[in-house]
Amino acid sequence: IGTLTGQLLFGYLADRLGRKRMYGIELMIIIVATVASAVTGEGRAVTVAGTIMFWRVIMGIGIGGDYPLSAIITSEFATKKRRGAMMASVFAMQGFGILASALVALTVLAAFKNSILESVTAVDYCWRLVLGLGAVPGLFALYFRLTIPETPRYTMDVEYDVNKATSDITSYLQKDGEVAKEAAAGNRVDVPKASWADFMNYFGKWQNGKILLGTAMSWFALDIAFYGIGLNNNIILSAIGFADSHDADPNLKAYESLKNAAVGNVILAIMGTVPGYWVTVLFVDKWGRKPIQIMGFSVLTVLFIIMGAAFTQLKTHSVAAFIFLFTLLQFFQNFGPNTTTFIVPGEVFPTRYRSTGHGISAASGKLGAIVAQVGFSKLKDIGGLNAFVGELLLIFAAWMFIGLLFTFLIPETKGKSLEELANEEDEYMAEDRKKSDV
Repeated sequence: IGTLTGQLLFGYLADRLGRKRMYGIELMIIIVATVASAVTGEGRAVTVAGTIMFWRVIMGIGIGGDYPLSAIITSEFATKKRRGAMMASVFAMQGFGILASALVALTVLAAFKNSILESVTAVDYCWRLVLGLGAVPGLFALYFRLTIPETPRYTMDVEYDVNKATSDITSYLQKDGEVAKEAAAGNRVDVPKASWADFMNYFGKWQNGKILLGTAMSWFALDIAFYGIGLNNNIILSAIGFADSHDADPNLKAYESLKNAAVGNVILAIMGTVPGYWVTVLFVDKWGRKPIQIMGFSVLTVLFIIMGAAFTQLKTHSVAAFIFLFTLLQFFQNFGPNTTTFIVPGEVFPTRYRSTGHGISAASGKLGAIVAQVGFSKLKDIGGLNAFVGELLLIFAAWMFIGLLFTFLIPETKGKSLEELANEEDEYMAEDRKKSDV
């Protein structure tokens, strides 16, 4: 809920106030809320769980702001030849973050093993360290975010200062200002200012509205499955018996269960998540965004059907086969729609609505995540503990197919400038011709 709020809020503010002004603020929110989550305590009026929920919502607002800002800043600084790979690289760093978090969990557990074996309450130290250490990389990134210049396209298309934009990008890259030249070639000073009336006029046209519908709904469909399993990896690993421990000693059982879950997440990250992200980086500017998204949704539909239909058999007879399929799932989520749904909304909208459009699309995804998390927790135990997980995987398969259908509404963005993709060139060329005739 916090992330959804942050995506909409920061998406709008970045178009309204500028990318540079907002970039870094969301990271400050994340850092403060992360540290606060790690040091929560209990009092007469509030529980530890209640305090954590408060700070995690605040942290979510910061995380939500990071989606549109990171996407469009990368997009607006990139040239059309390398834009897909640059955006995918930014997003792919998530994979290393996921892997690092699992490794941190393993390291912390190992450090506190003897304490946990003496008393399971020592786990209290572990989760606080795992959460709190998440603020460290954010502190290193903060300086770079606060010193980044305004994007040239925002300076030109919203502030109407072509000369400043060209100067900024040339001095920043110490090159020939290729990005600014590319943007300036499509820039028109008579592009209208952002307003509610103009927003409705632009997206009220089917050629533009269908793109927003496509980016929003494909992200919504993806995140139902992506977060449905991503937020419940440990539950799924436990459901197939991978994370469970059968030790008689309750302290040892707690330690082994946590360790097995962390090891499972390391395996998934190394074998599926990280490679999936970086294969996308390699191919996104060669194959294109739309083919990768179509391929990803298609493969995910098939994988979810296989895993859901054979869940009981796999759980009973071959946990290794399930882990293999589950790893493939992670791979094709990231070499597929999880990355492309981040890239495309950062390319297909005009500068004055690029951040807002990305924020709306991303927020649609988080709405899907909310639906998935609530649904997963309510449905997974129908018929017994974790008895409905197989059926949930089949439901996720249906949503992957729905995501595939909505993918056909989005255009291919490979090799096109952001000005071409804004769907306004013909309109403003016509206006220029009228003025020329007059």
